[in-house]
Amino acid sequence: MHSNRRDFLRQAALAVASGVLAGRWASPVVAAEGADGLVWQKAPCRFCGTGCGVMVGVKDGRVVAVQGDLDSPVNRGLLCVKGYHAGVALYGKDRLTTPLLRRNGTLEPATWEEAIDRIAREIVERPQSFAVYGSGQWTIPEGYAVMKFMKGGLGNNHVDPNARLCMASAVVGMVTTYGVDEPSGCYDDLDLADTVILWGNNPAEMHPVLWSRIVDRRLKGQRVEIIDLGTRRTRSTDEADHYIEFQPQGDLAIANGICHLLVNSGKCDREWLDRHCNFRQGPDADGQPMTWDDYVKWLQTYTPEEVRRLSGVRPDQLQLLVDRFGDPGRKVVSLWCMGMNQHTRGTWINNLVYNVHFLSGKFGKPGSTAFSLTGQPSACGTCREVGTLGHALPGGRLVANEEHRKQCEDLWNLPAGRIQAKPGHHAVALFEALQKGDLTGAWVQVTNPAQTMPNLTGMTSRLRERFLVVSDVYPTVTTDLATVVLPSAMWVEKNGMFGNSERRTQQWFKMIEPPGNARDDVWQVIAVARRCHELGHPGMKNKDGEFIFSFKGPWGEPLELWNWDVFRKHNVDRILFEEYRPFTQMKKYALAPYDELVKARGLRWPVVQGKDGVWRETPRRFVEGEDPFVKAGTGVDFYWGKLKDGKALVWARPYEPPPEVPDEQYPFWLCTGRVLEHWHSGTMTRRVPQLHRAMPRAYVELNPGDATRLNISTGDKVRLKSRRGEIVLPAWINGRSTPARGSVFVPFFAEESLINLLTLEAHCPLSKEPDYKKCAVQVARV
Repeated sequence: MHSNRRDFLRQAALAVASGVLAGRWASPVVAAEGADGLVWQKAPCRFCGTGCGVMVGVKDGRVVAVQGDLDSPVNRGLLCVKGYHAGVALYGKDRLTTPLLRRNGTLEPATWEEAIDRIAREIVERPQSFAVYGSGQWTIPEGYAVMKFMKGGLGNNHVDPNARLCMASAVVGMVTTYGVDEPSGCYDDLDLADTVILWGNNPAEMHPVLWSRIVDRRLKGQRVEIIDLGTRRTRSTDEADHYIEFQPQGDLAIANGICHLLVNSGKCDREWLDRHCNFRQGPDADGQPMTWDDYVKWLQTYTPEEVRRLSGVRPDQLQLLVDRFGDPGRKVVSLWCMGMNQHTRGTWINNLVYNVHFLSGKFGKPGSTAFSLTGQPSACGTCREVGTLGHALPGGRLVANEEHRKQCEDLWNLPAGRIQAKPGHHAVALFEALQKGDLTGAWVQVTNPAQTMPNLTGMTSRLRERFLVVSDVYPTVTTDLATVVLPSAMWVEKNGMFGNSERRTQQWFKMIEPPGNARDDVWQVIAVARRCHELGHPGMKNKDGEFIFSFKGPWGEPLELWNWDVFRKHNVDRILFEEYRPFTQMKKYALAPYDELVKARGLRWPVVQGKDGVWRETPRRFVEGEDPFVKAGTGVDFYWGKLKDGKALVWARPYEPPPEVPDEQYPFWLCTGRVLEHWHSGTMTRRVPQLHRAMPRAYVELNPGDATRLNISTGDKVRLKSRRGEIVLPAWINGRSTPARGSVFVPFFAEESLINLLTLEAHCPLSKEPDYKKCAVQVARV
């Protein structure tokens, strides 16, 4: 029944998307005109971090068709319902098409010259109290331009992305485990695993194309077991062989409990551990060394009985997990996303899941890996690789590292000392500083923080009092607070590059013109930088006295890229990306040349040119025979390991309760998240009529038992109240998910129902990522 329903939904989505956009379906032709007059070109999907390939059909200057790219190794022609409607998202009736300046309290139309001058004068007057808050939806060149402008030009490290809210724990988890960011495994492992374990995530709705890669194997007669660990039953649970419900924050105890039983039952792969791992203890990122015997003794606390007390998981359920990891012939993939990352101990739980895979030797082998799925289309390619974080520099470097600063100054041709050593604010601290007035202004690009930050009253209530610039494609609750609004080009209205969850860098070309007077975010940054240069800011010059965004054309002619008419005649993405590529060599990211990416459906880095001149990608990092930087004979080589001995770390990280738990006054857990139809705050997807009709409003899901006790039925209005705010929503009982008793779930896409008025800004002390999954609320029928 499930497979029939999936097939029906898939065919329905195809039919709707084609009817809306083109009136009929067409075969993919790359950058060529079909018989029907449509010109087809490749692009990655605009939405999540899966990085699905799409074919975009353009006719008469409009996107009129979108279909899955059959040649894409990511999705093999399949898209989710959002992907099929990506073209429709371009054409909402309220697109921003002209700059707006706030005058006498009202946003009024302005020229680009007025807007750029206003921004530049504010920055030049107070350059060190100005910040940029960006996005995992920035393209790679957009993020790179901001980094060069802020850290290389202004000498200001106050740059952080919304990706801090979704993937920072995964980053610090990887860095503290094997010394460098980004996954070792790849999507191919989903095709090979015997067992897939979901650690608190719902890929059936959040990553539906990857979910199809897993469950559709069953249609081919393959056996793949799915174990769903969660705090609520979801659509992913419907396809799972086993559902193991745990208490919020109990995942810490579960992972340690698995390791305890693996050790005590003799099911550890000691040979793998001895060759590839060291042991570490302590709460921070550095820790202290410990021996194998110390670690075994430390684990003895996490008996099945203690794990049950802390997590609610029965001993037989814990043993099920131990049996899967302890089977030497079984290939196991662990998948996670926001459930583990948006966690006040997000770094720790990432470490602990790696521990489970290391102890069982299920890492660095086809079909066995621990894999963090990314939420945004270029959180990896831009935020993590370009380093658009307060503490980071391009290519995995750190502002606090003197040698890293010098390397960047040399590559950018800057005078020594331009880049500052003190890290900038992380996202929560950035908005706290804006609240207090320690930061006097900020430029928000490609995100909507007045809807998505936690504890909105505490984080964003004073933004109207600051100098706030917002670059976006549609009006949002954040543009409502802005001093200056800049209309941006979107997706295929500009050149672009994304990097997805499996290290795949993808490129696309501009296909249509943006509406009205909307312009590229890259141009906006260069234009503001140039105006700062004209106003005399010394940081806008390199050490030769030239403007920091000075580039030359093919005949050596200077390119005035701040001039829109000049900018639009050149592929500035290619110029910026080729300047950025040398930054990627130090940490062996080794991105492919731009022209190679033009020819490919993305390439997974590191990409190295062989003696035959062919550029080859890397399916799995750290694995001999796949990663070109691995030493022969090592099998697995964690060449960026903390101790520089080619080994990863197994961490002793304890259980720790959440900072806020239900009590007599606030007796329910609140968990927030996304839905299938809408992307983040709904800025784009709510402009798609089909998606909006399918999911028009937010809701609160309750456990049926709790609903009966509180006399609440589907459609009843329910008041949720936390220590920070309250909201009224319609109830949905037995809807898409069933929360555990004593908990409720609310999606965050609806700007008229701001659930983040209730959420808690408490965050992981290592990754600084907030916990949107756990706070205490009252629930009452209105």
